[in-house]
Amino acid sequence: MKTVPSVLEIAPGVHCLRQHKGGRVHAFLLDDGHEMTLIDTLFDTNGGLVLDTIQRINQSVSNLKHIVLTHGHRSHLGGLAALKHLSGATVYAHEWEADIIAGERKAQGVTLRPIHPLHTWWQVYPLQLGLTLGLKPHPPCPVDCLVADGDKIGPIQVLHTPGHSPGHLAFHWPERSVLFAGDAIATWPALGPGWPAFNLNPQQHKASLSRMARLDMHVVAVGHGEPITSGGAECVYKIAANA
Repeated sequence: MKTVPSVLEIAPGVHCLRQHKGGRVHAFLLDDGHEMTLIDTLFDTNGGLVLDTIQRINQSVSNLKHIVLTHGHRSHLGGLAALKHLSGATVYAHEWEADIIAGERKAQGVTLRPIHPLHTWWQVYPLQLGLTLGLKPHPPCPVDCLVADGDKIGPIQVLHTPGHSPGHLAFHWPERSVLFAGDAIATWPALGPGWPAFNLNPQQHKASLSRMARLDMHVVAVGHGEPITSGGAECVYKIAANA
């Protein structure tokens, strides 16, 4: 059986970290040659895969300067508190997600009705149930810096892309032609505009997809499932057109 590596460089300086837990959740460690930026923190609470990756690329955890969060759902927040403690990195999020990340408010629940295609709903439904019931909460961590559309963190530009959640963020690294779409797009268990049951505002979500489709990108990194490593712009355009 072919083994899929847990870490893969999908563009120069862009390391893709993957876990089976949390719905094939992914995080992304960026190295621009000066400092490191981490997008999301996986499901596990010890940050172990992130720390192993930092060591593997001959870096020090003290050079992790930025931890940016796409949104306040459990799958993406697991290692946040541990990594903040070990690195001292600045933690960034949108203001509408910050109190969830800090543990002051539970993330907004979603419908308990299975609305995914029949051949895939059972794969996502346990996460749907866990979010609504608040199961296995993440270790809370305060957000240091609130960010908004148009801000820049390290090498990436911030895009406010509401729909999946009110403060959902995506990020664009134009020099490397990479879009970090968060949960606005998923490739697991199937390619599409995120997980339908989790998108709180379909109209906003569609508008966010249309905006992302106008960006220059080759690679599309997503929160759940493998990244799209070729033809990213065409793929996002098709998803937005059919959303």
